[in-house]
Amino acid sequence: MRKHRRFVLGATLVALALVAGACGSGEDGDGDGNAGDGGDKGTVTVGVSGAFAENQIVAEMYAQVLENDGFTVERQLDLASREISQPAMENGEIDIAPEYLGSLLLFLDPEATGSANPNDNRGQLRPLLEEKGISLLESSSVNNTNVFVVTQETSDEFGLTAVSGLAEAPDLVLGGPPECPERPFCIPGLIETYGVDFTDRFQPLEFPARVAALEAGEIDVALLFATDAVIGENGWVALDDDGGLQQNEAITPVVRTEVLDANPEV
Repeated sequence: MRKHRRFVLGATLVALALVAGACGSGEDGDGDGNAGDGGDKGTVTVGVSGAFAENQIVAEMYAQVLENDGFTVERQLDLASREISQPAMENGEIDIAPEYLGSLLLFLDPEATGSANPNDNRGQLRPLLEEKGISLLESSSVNNTNVFVVTQETSDEFGLTAVSGLAEAPDLVLGGPPECPERPFCIPGLIETYGVDFTDRFQPLEFPARVAALEAGEIDVALLFATDAVIGENGWVALDDDGGLQQNEAITPVVRTEVLDANPEV
């Protein structure tokens, strides 16, 4: 891999640790930023792995870095989920997107063993992507893994500090993304790892509604990201993943290999 190729997108990785907390605000990236006037190095399309604030912000960072380096950048920052974004990358509708190691690994291979070690996840993920014509670039140090969160009041009432404790609170309601019932890190993983079944006690909610529902007491447990600023701002409790369900979710650029070959400056 060319050194400059690693540098252009890699430059955003340095900034990610500084902005990760701000990305959890729940505000949508506007997708209209343009840090440069474009150039003659070619055109690339930057997408997202899902249409939520952090991913959109990171994708916009990628786009602006590429524009500053002389590329013309098109944006598709409204792809709702991997069920849409992954085929879009495979068929060439998008060229570059920020991804999350563990979640992408389990999406491509549900039988894979996700790990808390990012290098383990990279090693399993790379060949799965290569056979689809996609390259995995350098990962950020930001591990935006999934966490189950409760309010301080719920933690105190049920003595909850770890996910395993949810087994002793069978009436609590979980709020999570609509795909939660199918994702290994959510309801299926809770059943397999902890023996906790939220199938009949689940509300599908996008991020802003999930936060509002937890604040209002309409749900008792919310699936959030570890870097979501709302956790600290509200004094909420991120439950310890004492059973080791969650895998490392280092933010990582994925790029179509054809684009890397055609645009060696990426």
